[in-house]
Amino acid sequence: MVRPVGIREVAERAMVSVGTVSNVLNKPDVVSTKTLERVLATMDELGFVRNDLARQLKMGGGTTLGMIVLNVANPFFGDLAHACESAAEARGHTVIFGSSDQLAGREDRYIDLFEEQRVRGMIIAPLDGSTERIERLIRRGMPVVLFDIHAGTGDFCSVAMDGSEGGYLATRHLLEAGRRRIAFLGGPLHQVADRWDGALKAVDEFDGAVLTHIDTVDQTIADGRAIGDRLAAMDPESRPDAVFGANDLLALGLMQSLVIADGIEVPRDIAIVGYDDIDYAASAIVPLTTVRQPKEALAHEAVRLVLDHAASGTSHVHEHSLLPPELVVRASTV
Repeated sequence: MVRPVGIREVAERAMVSVGTVSNVLNKPDVVSTKTLERVLATMDELGFVRNDLARQLKMGGGTTLGMIVLNVANPFFGDLAHACESAAEARGHTVIFGSSDQLAGREDRYIDLFEEQRVRGMIIAPLDGSTERIERLIRRGMPVVLFDIHAGTGDFCSVAMDGSEGGYLATRHLLEAGRRRIAFLGGPLHQVADRWDGALKAVDEFDGAVLTHIDTVDQTIADGRAIGDRLAAMDPESRPDAVFGANDLLALGLMQSLVIADGIEVPRDIAIVGYDDIDYAASAIVPLTTVRQPKEALAHEAVRLVLDHAASGTSHVHEHSLLPPELVVRASTV
């Protein structure tokens, strides 16, 4: 194994002091142009790699945040990660990412990795709320923000969109359009329970309205297509006349299946609402009505909360932010 080149070797080769090499790395403005160029050229020649972790620990804190999302294949989480990266960069920080793919073991491994890397804080979209592994992380003093979870209480911060209100807005829109046989599509149900609760609240306000739950193993386009095939095979009098998808991928997959089925039109026969407002929603073959999550606002709030906690330490007062949703009406329901 090749031993990494240190600053002492750089100093010897460039014929300067160790202090000068340190200034080149940390305070280049105090080094003459000629010396700066010589030291940088020597670093390049020797293959010197700066040890930022050691430097950050010596200075008393790092500038890296760790972020774990449920599934980076979902465009919503990809957009959210990009928004968090931009928000962190504006405050002099960088973000490293991991996708749990909704696997508890992978979520734990990323937490272990980020803790070993001494990140300044973590933003986590947890698989199943605040787990024992996350609780241990918090007890050791790591600033943590749970994303897409409105905790209300707890020894951590949280930020989420008001999913109950989002579910209510989506379902009430369908009911006001005259739909009465509404299916809520998505699972596992505990991950989208707030959206389900909002849908139930809306249905309770309309006489004769019925809400059923269609469970899915995951929340992908393929899952949506499979449910679309099932609905297309049902008798028109018994199948739902509206579907509220727990995310846009499910809703778009459902729509893809239905639009190729003979005799079924969206929204004439089945109106469809999604959730998230990913970029593909507006450009679908039938533009998708959806509940928009304010990704930039969520990202800025998550970064603010984790950095505020890191700055205030044990005296930090935990905040639990709940942001309002927005219903975006398109051709899939009107």
